[in-house]
Amino acid sequence: MAERDNRRGKNREEETPEFADRLVAINRVSKTVKGGKRFGFAALVVVGDQRGRVGFGKGKAKEVPEAIRKATEQAKRQMIRVPLREGRTLHHDMEGRHGAGKVVMRAAPQGTGIIAGGPMRAVFEMLGLQDVVAKSIGSQNPYNMIRATLDGLSKESSPRMIAQRRGKKVGDILKKDEAPAAEPAEA
Repeated sequence: MAERDNRRGKNREEETPEFADRLVAINRVSKTVKGGKRFGFAALVVVGDQRGRVGFGKGKAKEVPEAIRKATEQAKRQMIRVPLREGRTLHHDMEGRHGAGKVVMRAAPQGTGIIAGGPMRAVFEMLGLQDVVAKSIGSQNPYNMIRATLDGLSKESSPRMIAQRRGKKVGDILKKDEAPAAEPAEA
């Protein structure tokens, strides 16, 4: 067992440098007890490798650094992989939902930059997206916005994934997508 713990520790230490993290929100929370109020802190952190993996975590503790550390650890455990087109943008437009939060994300041409607000911007930067246009509709709560963003990103599929699912070649899928766009232009 000691070996297993040592191996785990080494793996975590090796993985840590490749991840960047962004603190999205800190809330001071209080618990009312007999003698008065006890204050604590809740942190929301987004972690990513800036090459297509991203995750978020939340942590609560009596002090801010401990809350951030807990949130970062949770975020590293809950990472998802998102396929990127040319390593800079999304493959297609999508929408994500969580509770009252709804976000719309669209692929953008090169040079557009990240056009998104607050928590969504942090997710895109940690993911490694360079060109994306996004809009938050509904809840402005950062927790709901991040969950809705990750919900939308988890639905993204690349042409390779679609071809594999259908048992076809990537070229066949891309030609079919482009063909209907060419027909109305001729008519």
